[in-house]
Amino acid sequence: MTTTREWTGCVFIGVSLDGFIARPDGSLDWLTAPALQDHVAPASTTPALVWETFFPTVDTVVMGRSTYETVLGFDEWAFDGKDVVVLSTTLRTDDPRIHVAPSVEDVRQLLDRKGPGRVYVDGGRTIQSFLAAGLVDELTLSVAPLLLGTGKRLFGALDRDVRLTVRGVHTTADDGLVRVTYAVTSA
Repeated sequence: MTTTREWTGCVFIGVSLDGFIARPDGSLDWLTAPALQDHVAPASTTPALVWETFFPTVDTVVMGRSTYETVLGFDEWAFDGKDVVVLSTTLRTDDPRIHVAPSVEDVRQLLDRKGPGRVYVDGGRTIQSFLAAGLVDELTLSVAPLLLGTGKRLFGALDRDVRLTVRGVHTTADDGLVRVTYAVTSA
């Protein structure tokens, strides 16, 4: 039985031009501390989302265990005031800031019960799983002007086409990121 979701699944992620979200060792240095260059940033009448306006609109964050473990290494917890769900079959924790769910379907049921508005889906495998399950409605990519050649891919195999509609795009001169926001129009 198919039910209509009352929450919106949103992705906001940085990616290299060749489709990687991290180096093989998980490092994000290429994204968090890019080499300074003189980029051109043409004006856009409809810009993509940026973190400062995107993040306040979400009330729940869903991430995989690897992303959760990466976030634990940050100087401070980045998700104060947000419900956080970690998708993992093996994580055992008493961290009161998170809920652990073993499958995408378990996450979906939890979200359906809690009734969030906008859900930020983060982490490569989690994004892939949510796309495959048809649970992503919006996708914002910040494409870095860099080819990594190897690493952790953002997208994996899909059993069908996922059609996207461009909703906004712009480039920023300081980092050269090309930001594109898409609506997922078929999944």
